[in-house]
Amino acid sequence: MAVNTKVEADQNAPAVTRILAEFVATHPSKGWSDAVEHEAHRTFLNWLGCAVGASQHEAVQAALRAVQVLEPATQAMIAGRQERVDIANAALINGISSHLFDFDDTHLKTIIHPAGPVCSAVLALAELSGASGRQLIDAVVLGIDVACRIGNTIYPHHYDRGWHITGSTGSLGAAAACARLLGLDTDKTTMALGIAASQPVGLREQFGTMTKPFHPGGAARAGLMSALLAREGFTASPRAIEAPRGFAQVVSTKFDWNEITDELGQRFEISFNAYKPFACGIVIHPSIDACVQLRGQGVTADNLVRLDLRVHSLVLELTGKKEPADGLQGKFSVYHGCAAGLIFGRASEEEYDDAIVNREDVVATRRKVVAIVDDTIDEAAVEATATLKDGKSVHIRVDHAIGSLQRPMTDEDLMAKFTAMSVPVLGAKKTRSLIQQCWSLSDAGDVRALVAQAS
Repeated sequence: MAVNTKVEADQNAPAVTRILAEFVATHPSKGWSDAVEHEAHRTFLNWLGCAVGASQHEAVQAALRAVQVLEPATQAMIAGRQERVDIANAALINGISSHLFDFDDTHLKTIIHPAGPVCSAVLALAELSGASGRQLIDAVVLGIDVACRIGNTIYPHHYDRGWHITGSTGSLGAAAACARLLGLDTDKTTMALGIAASQPVGLREQFGTMTKPFHPGGAARAGLMSALLAREGFTASPRAIEAPRGFAQVVSTKFDWNEITDELGQRFEISFNAYKPFACGIVIHPSIDACVQLRGQGVTADNLVRLDLRVHSLVLELTGKKEPADGLQGKFSVYHGCAAGLIFGRASEEEYDDAIVNREDVVATRRKVVAIVDDTIDEAAVEATATLKDGKSVHIRVDHAIGSLQRPMTDEDLMAKFTAMSVPVLGAKKTRSLIQQCWSLSDAGDVRALVAQAS
């Protein structure tokens, strides 16, 4: 495999912008296995549940107020709300809400949350155009493939530099998905990708603030506008991804072009999507899983003296906040995640409420957690040892947390998660209908039937 980790530019990169554009424009509808097709519906279901669930959050309220200053046209819905805005701002706000809880899908190889940018952009456009469910699902599969293949090409170097890879690759995935939905040919799809390549969104410095979920929203809006611009004849470099001063070589010192071209049209990255049972950063999940298991073995906040974790360095780099001040910061605290797992036996959005994060017993419990870096342990694993007041200790090792590809959430798990987020917003009847429509989306003649239930 040809991997270039040098700073020097690759002057002879393959024409991957054009290659991806031709793939997006010409790949047959439903040109993949039944397993990939099913995963697309799971991804959309999970994305929509997350967007509806967070729709009343103060960050969504603030974004909506800002958008309404522009007096947008009423073209598209905002999931879980009655207000309607133009399609670009619908993509923005739905992208924000779908990522607010940090409960969305994860492409584990790159830590990209691909549905946020792609589904947010393409659903807004599909609603306006009256596209079919089949067209939408095709666009979702292909857009996610583009985002994640580009992510594979530049990860981890790009992420290590501080880019939030969901936003930076998301604009390209959203552009690809919208270009497909618009029926753009290879030339115009190349332009759409080129325009999007100049709009990477997101810095990791923003983690723990409202701006983190802005990244997939901003990427969704950028990708949608890129496709619309390309449709009208707006131009860009046809080598915007691979050129020496193009996207990949500017934002990363690694650019493995084989990750884009190998098995293109045969292997679909949506197959490697995972879904979160816990509403926080993915690297915390093994530790929460371990704490839930410890709780099942009789470990409680009251009888615990100390909880020792051995984790990969990335866990503390991303989620090392020892004293989170609010729920958004709590999502990046392995210490809070462990406290939630021990006290509540779960870490859903409720456990990241500001009041819970600052509750006295929760604070006391997270202060008993001691995390030590051990890079012999995989990023997706943890060793946890609880020392109890009676002198006994209980040890748990988690190699693959629940929700991973090795221990995936079932369809029933995803529906239960959707229901828990949606019922408080839309009610039980609408929620049941919406779940059914998500599963049968590819058969829908017009996506606006689903949209009517989601707002």
